[in-house]
Amino acid sequence: MLISLTVGKLDAGLAILLTEDKRLIEFPSILLPQGIASGSIVDIQVSRNIQAEAAAKDAFNTLQDEIYQLYGLHSPQKPTLRLRNATQTSIVLEWDPIELATAKLRSLTLYRNNGKAGTIPNPMAHTSTKISGLAVGEEYSFHLILRTSAGTYSSDKVTVKTHKMTDLSGITVCPGVMSAEDREALETSLQRIGAKRLQDIVRIDTTHFVCTEGRGHAWEKALEMNIPVVRPEWIEACEREGRIVVARNYYLGVD
Repeated sequence: MLISLTVGKLDAGLAILLTEDKRLIEFPSILLPQGIASGSIVDIQVSRNIQAEAAAKDAFNTLQDEIYQLYGLHSPQKPTLRLRNATQTSIVLEWDPIELATAKLRSLTLYRNNGKAGTIPNPMAHTSTKISGLAVGEEYSFHLILRTSAGTYSSDKVTVKTHKMTDLSGITVCPGVMSAEDREALETSLQRIGAKRLQDIVRIDTTHFVCTEGRGHAWEKALEMNIPVVRPEWIEACEREGRIVVARNYYLGVD
């Protein structure tokens, strides 16, 4: 389509063009031929570029598909919380690694009985926490709240009951330096009272570190984590009494 237009005015890079029926069209003067002035008549060819439209549409659809593949297929998952161990006054909770998809982490918060218990530090690296100072034989509920740039996600609630003093199943021992005979007797006692099997390393759910000599990396780790370091006689006393006995009298180095 060929259109003839009359240049009405040139001002600051903009040309006012007049149609035959006196309609005004603003047009960039830089696109007009050299030497154009008011009163000049210019012919403008107008046509639809079907090929360019199709290319632009394809590029737009490709971009939309890339955005969908990156952000639309996956979303953050709600935390999966579970109990790892319970004792008379403490519990250890753990959860699967946090899945954020393409979202950004805001925070991961633990709630106890629907009240905020604390924010999990460095939640992309930590997948467990220990809660101490609980009452003996009491029931508690816990859940995690994951806050991300894509929304907020809550775990299912986990209901936990701390053990009674006669329940020895929560005792979790990591052994230190001791004789082979003492270690064998320790393993046998733990099995008889229904406690956990001996651990190879000190972990967050270790309740007691049992040894006859205070040395070694595991012993240092236990001290660093404030885990009670007791002699094997403490386990024997618990088995004999059929209940948790005060560990203070069996601390390593205490007569």
